[in-house]
Amino acid sequence: MQIIDRRLNPGGKSFANRQRFLRRARAQVRKAVREASSSRSIKDAGKGGEVSIPAGGVHEPFLHKSNRGGVRDYLLPGNKKYVERDTIPRPEQQGGQGSKASDSGDGEDEFRFALSDEEYLDLYLEDLELPDLAKRQVAGVESLQWRQAGYSTAGPPSRISVPRTLKHSMSRRIALKRPKSDEINALREEIERLEREGGHFDELAPLRAQLEALILKSKRIPYIDPVDVRYRRLEATPKPIARAVMFCLMDVSGSMNEHMKDLAKRFYSLLYLFLTRRYEHVEVVFIRHTHEASEVDEQTFFYSRETGGTVVSTALFKMAEIIRDRFPVSEWNIYAAQASDGDNTSSDNAVVLGQLRDVILPICQYYAYVEVGMDDEDDSHSGGEPSTNLWRAYRRVSADAPFAMRKVRHRRDIYPVFRELFSRRPEGASAEGVGA
Repeated sequence: MQIIDRRLNPGGKSFANRQRFLRRARAQVRKAVREASSSRSIKDAGKGGEVSIPAGGVHEPFLHKSNRGGVRDYLLPGNKKYVERDTIPRPEQQGGQGSKASDSGDGEDEFRFALSDEEYLDLYLEDLELPDLAKRQVAGVESLQWRQAGYSTAGPPSRISVPRTLKHSMSRRIALKRPKSDEINALREEIERLEREGGHFDELAPLRAQLEALILKSKRIPYIDPVDVRYRRLEATPKPIARAVMFCLMDVSGSMNEHMKDLAKRFYSLLYLFLTRRYEHVEVVFIRHTHEASEVDEQTFFYSRETGGTVVSTALFKMAEIIRDRFPVSEWNIYAAQASDGDNTSSDNAVVLGQLRDVILPICQYYAYVEVGMDDEDDSHSGGEPSTNLWRAYRRVSADAPFAMRKVRHRRDIYPVFRELFSRRPEGASAEGVGA
């Protein structure tokens, strides 16, 4: 028997059932979210909506009779076509109405499930994280954390400590020698026994007086007195918070055409959505550069147009300057992501490599370089790797450095590369320095 409640239940009353379904079908819903995200625009990347999963993934458990063993009696209606011991062919099954229906009769309907913005983002960014986010213990930023700090004689009823109250009650009752209930019951049973036997008038009088005195003393000394009640006392203590800053560097020179800029914008849009969603205490700094570098706001970073030459080192110098002025290494975890077409002034490559090795990487938790290019670009002559001078310069970065580089040629590559750069890794594991 299957019992499925499909009644409309407004006001969030079916929240528990909804979460139970998401836990059970999490793998299929997560896969559907990933597939749906590939066809979405940047503006809709973080919005909820309907996703489709195979109906087989939402089957409810049910009990049924086993087809093995047991004795079954069937009552079948008569017919004019078949007689005893005839073999009846199995009727052809009709295919489902879903997209997986086939001409062989087998098919499966799809189950459409609506996700809220919160649920969609949780699944979309479930197994991504900034590497070593809380590697450093950061001072200077504090939040209040409530911790238990002893007990008090006053407080709200919700904080009553029953064990501590009973402990004080027992101490008081022992000190005042409050009669125990077993002692009173034993004396009462003794009086009843003597009354049943009769003739013990001399013994009954003192026992009754003793019982009356014990009951009176028990009433004067209550089991729990207001002086016994204790409340848990909470104390606000400062809690250090790890702070992180993410630097987004992008080449906007004339060599970056609209396709390349679009790839970079999509990567940073996804990164920005990820950071603002996943980490509460993360600052984001946008740096654009041609032959000069400048810090800009989000709108300018993504949509303003500029032309000019390319000098990558200006962005790295600008980043180092901002770190010195606003983000002390002792107080911030520093991350950086750079997007470029790989073009750079030849004389600047040595400066870039020196600045990256000597200044940026020693203070960075993680540095990701994404090289964008045209979809029809051919890298076969260089072993499948970009042949740009900036890529070749970055190849000389030590494999032990917190540095990773990937290339992107098409919009469909953005999310896989992003997941590869920021996937959750086991303790002690590090990203490889170079990847396709």
